[in-house]
Amino acid sequence: MERENMVKSVSRALDIIGIVSSEKNGLGVTEIAKQMDINKSSVYRILSTLVQYGYMEQDEETSRYKLGYKFLEMSSKLLESIDLRKEAKPYLQQLEKETNEVIHLVVYDQGEVIYIEKLEGTETLRMHSKVGKRAPMHCTAVGKAILAHLPSNVVLDILERKGMPKHTDKTITNQDEFLKELAQVKQKGYALDLEENEYGIRCIAVPIFDHAGKVVAAVSISGPTIRMTDERIKQLQPRMLQIGKQISARLGYI
Repeated sequence: MERENMVKSVSRALDIIGIVSSEKNGLGVTEIAKQMDINKSSVYRILSTLVQYGYMEQDEETSRYKLGYKFLEMSSKLLESIDLRKEAKPYLQQLEKETNEVIHLVVYDQGEVIYIEKLEGTETLRMHSKVGKRAPMHCTAVGKAILAHLPSNVVLDILERKGMPKHTDKTITNQDEFLKELAQVKQKGYALDLEENEYGIRCIAVPIFDHAGKVVAAVSISGPTIRMTDERIKQLQPRMLQIGKQISARLGYI
C-alpha cells in the first residue's frame, strides 16, 4: 500500500511539472488542482517538496509556481553527456541501408573537417576519406554545409588561412563565387560537391546543429557520378534535410 502511494505521489509530481512547464507565467495551487482534479492540499504538499529540492520555485509577489533552476542544471549535464557519433549512428545506418552509398559524419575543427564516422555502403567506391582524416572545407559538401552557417568573419579567416587550392578542374577557387554558393547552401539547407574534391565522386551534405543552434558537424552521402546523377541528388534532398533535423534534435536543437 505504501509503495502504491509513493508511485502515485511521483506520478502526480511529474504531472504537476508537466502542467507548470507549459505555462510561461507559472500557475497557482488552485489552477493546478483544477487541471488535475485533485484537492489543493495534495498539490501544495507536492509543490513544497519540489521547491525544497529546487525543481520548482514560487514567485513571492504572485504566489505562482514556475520550474526551478534545477532543471536547467540537469539539462546542461545531459547536453554535455551527449555523444554525437552515438546519437547519429542509427540515422547514418538507416541512410546507408536506403542508399547503399558511402555515408560520412564529420566535425568542424580549426578550419577543416575531420571524418569521425564512415559507413562504406554495399556498392563499390574508392575514396580517400577515412575516420580520423582531415579534409578541406572549400571543396567538400560537408565543408560547405558547415561553412554556410559560420559567421562571415570566420569563413573569410578560414579561406585566408587555408586558401582555396584546386583539387580538380571543378573546384571553386574564386572567393566571390564561393561566397555566393555558400549563400545558396544556407538558403537551400544542403550542399553539393560535384567532383570538386575527387574526380568521379559527387556528394550531398547537410549541417548538424547543437542545442545552442551552433553548427558542429555535417552528414553526407557520396557516390560515383554514374549513380549520383542530378535526378538522384534531387530525390535525396528531402531525405537529407530530414536526417539533418533528426540528428540535430538528438543534440538538443529545437
